[in-house]
Amino acid sequence: MNLLLTFFLAVLFPALHILNTWLFEFANLSTHVSLIYLPAFLRLFNILVMGPLYGTLATFIGGVILLFWFNEPLSLGLMNIVASCAGPLIAMMGFKIYFKRRIQLTSLKDLAIVTVVYAICNSLLHHAIWSILDSKQLIETNSSIWMFVGDLNGALLGAYLLKASLDYLTKKGFNFSEPSQPNN
Repeated sequence: MNLLLTFFLAVLFPALHILNTWLFEFANLSTHVSLIYLPAFLRLFNILVMGPLYGTLATFIGGVILLFWFNEPLSLGLMNIVASCAGPLIAMMGFKIYFKRRIQLTSLKDLAIVTVVYAICNSLLHHAIWSILDSKQLIETNSSIWMFVGDLNGALLGAYLLKASLDYLTKKGFNFSEPSQPNN
């Protein structure tokens, strides 16, 4: 079941990226930077719901599928995928180390904290890679700030929608009071 859901989330990632490009065309600053980037939430969602192993695998496979969307060298594309996978992992592990507990999916505070840390990590990792491998991706000196804003907007929007959905389902009788992340 985990592999099926992993594959579904992997296919959903490039689909959401393409939808995001179309829906928020007005907010796109480049092919890699948008002021609203919903797939940023999906990267975080993958880790929070599927756990570090399957969540990272879903993001990685989705990134590989997305390679066909971009016209860039394979090495740059693969490094972008590594950065996309590392950001949520760093945020989740940092949260767990600092707070000495797992992230509660029903806690808006937990989701906001991990989202901000994730957006910072993701932006810095991508821009470090672009600085080294392809400086043409850097649209301006402060483009990492714009990527942070887009990742934060997309991830917070997704996190708040997740929280609202969980609250609704809780009222319908589902129990989500356990900490997130399966142990894989």
